[in-house]
Amino acid sequence: MDTQMILDYLTELSANNEREWYHAHKAGYQAANRQFEELIQALILRIGEFDGSILGHAPKELTFKMVRDTRFSHDKSPYNPAFRAHIAPMGKLPVPVGYYLMLKPGGQSFLGGGLFADMFKDAPGWYGTISRSMAPSGSRSSPRRLFGSALP
Repeated sequence: MDTQMILDYLTELSANNEREWYHAHKAGYQAANRQFEELIQALILRIGEFDGSILGHAPKELTFKMVRDTRFSHDKSPYNPAFRAHIAPMGKLPVPVGYYLMLKPGGQSFLGGGLFADMFKDAPGWYGTISRSMAPSGSRSSPRRLFGSALP
């Protein structure tokens, strides 16, 4: 997998974010997309070593489209110049828990895992359940002790 090829393509797309350029450079997109899917496959296999629940999905099923919905946006650029994927037991959707990768030029790439921020509002009720399931029998481990300052 050639991540530099991916970032080079995305840098060009950022500078030329218009439909005409995108369609004229479709072969470049397809080559970069193949490289990204190879990266996702390698990531699935690596994560699968400790989390087998995510195995069994093809990379194509886990990626998001570049096309942006610009109907209510001040930014009318048609494409999000990033390759993105969400790897989870049920595929890319529903999004709440899993692993997320975004490749974007200019030091804006991101790899993370956990609970999707929008869903975090429902998390406080889970702390007690998690705490009870993780704490040894008879101990009084609090969610704050388990999760530290990450709690609101």
